[in-house]
Amino acid sequence: MVGHRLLDLVVGFFVLIAMFALFFLAFEASSIHDGSSSNRYLVSADFDDTGSLMIKAPVRVAGVKIGEVVAVNLDRQTFKAKVSFAIDKVNDNLPKDSSVSIMTEGLLGSKYISLSPGFADQSLKNGDVIEVTHSAIILEDLIGKFLFKS
Repeated sequence: MVGHRLLDLVVGFFVLIAMFALFFLAFEASSIHDGSSSNRYLVSADFDDTGSLMIKAPVRVAGVKIGEVVAVNLDRQTFKAKVSFAIDKVNDNLPKDSSVSIMTEGLLGSKYISLSPGFADQSLKNGDVIEVTHSAIILEDLIGKFLFKS
């Protein structure tokens, strides 16, 4: 009797540890918590077409990840896609006249934001909107234009 009770306690203890480990793993993988939000600043840009740009897509300068996309929404007045992204504060010297493009990793890869620094003396700050944008190139549109060119 005591042996069964001890075995039940040990099994229950390991089940609790396994459940805690799975919860912790799911929590870390989903990045629900954003403890580093104080180490970032938000910038946004409007695009005619975002392709399949997703939240958490990387933001890169010269191929180096400096942040990530935090929101992709439709502007109800202009009917353009408004993309908001967080940039690490260590990169707080990006020129205000920088341009932003939506690029594709490889031929059919996922989309990411590519930021091209400008030449202004002023830097991007929290809440700034980047004016110069280049929308995603949609492969299907290019193929359609090529095939049905008149």
